[in-house]
Amino acid sequence: MTPPVSALRRLRHGALASLLGLAAVTAPAAHDLYLCAAFNNGSRVMGSNDGSANGVFVRTDDGFRHLGLNFPLIISVTFDPRAPNVFFAACLSGVLRTLDGGKSWRLVTGWEETESKSVAVDAHAPDTVYAGLPDGLVVSRDRGQTWRRAEHGLPERGKYTQVVRADRTKQGRVLIGCETGIYLTEDSAESWRRVWLTTDTVNDLQQSPHDPKLWMAVTQSAGALISRDGGVTWKKLDGVPAKKALYNVAFDSRDPKRLAIASWSHGLLLSEDGGVTWTPRHAGLPGEGTPRVWRTAIDPDNGDLFAAVFGQGLYVSAVSGRSWRPVPGMEGSSVQTFTFVPRSGP
Repeated sequence: MTPPVSALRRLRHGALASLLGLAAVTAPAAHDLYLCAAFNNGSRVMGSNDGSANGVFVRTDDGFRHLGLNFPLIISVTFDPRAPNVFFAACLSGVLRTLDGGKSWRLVTGWEETESKSVAVDAHAPDTVYAGLPDGLVVSRDRGQTWRRAEHGLPERGKYTQVVRADRTKQGRVLIGCETGIYLTEDSAESWRRVWLTTDTVNDLQQSPHDPKLWMAVTQSAGALISRDGGVTWKKLDGVPAKKALYNVAFDSRDPKRLAIASWSHGLLLSEDGGVTWTPRHAGLPGEGTPRVWRTAIDPDNGDLFAAVFGQGLYVSAVSGRSWRPVPGMEGSSVQTFTFVPRSGP
């Protein structure tokens, strides 16, 4: 018996949908994902030769692969947009640089520039690199060969710099988060001005991938902040807990209304309405009570939500945190930062 036309049409549509779904699953990623992570938790001794790998990891088809240097604590990385094999890493010893994709590394800062917290490259002047330190900020104008202090306008006390972000739209425009607020330069760190005053360390700053005028910040105990004028003025974001540490904020590159915040005390918070309301999405993650979500990220290629639970490993959710699965190979790790880098070729 021949199926009716309507049934055949449904079969064709179903087959087409299956093919499209398969294509979506097997489509190559447009971004590489780099993690800064450490496995020196629990009973392990920092930097011990116990077979663990610490430092920078890159996602491959076979899982995350460690890149070269086994360094106790690398906090963040930033890339030269002209050459993806060239990137800089903020670490305990200062700033590391690799020119060959992580096969070899060189410490490019001196003994006075140790314990860097964050590093950023100016996309419009890639030879210019900024690094935040416990006692201020340094800048290099020659791709990391030499460094100098660049702190005019920063306070004599209270310039601990946790995060550095270069505005992707304009050369020389950089925002930093310090223990006394948010500071802005528009002349490549020749001068700074404070645009938000606080006594709580600013832990993260992020520029929206959709609207470059939109920035968000999270703090140690002053909640989350939002700016809609490029970081010139800021206000507190209602609906986000303000008395416990918030560690980082992530934008969804595919959906301007979807945001995530990681917190030690509040777990993982997700907003799907541009930050108006926030919902806990950490049920199922390890840890008694509220999981200690150390960092979060949203994959720009497929919208997957990541949660790094301190000392417990990395977890991913394809359903906005309604359920989670562990990422193989990252069990027991503490992920410091996620960095997605656009692929330049196939």
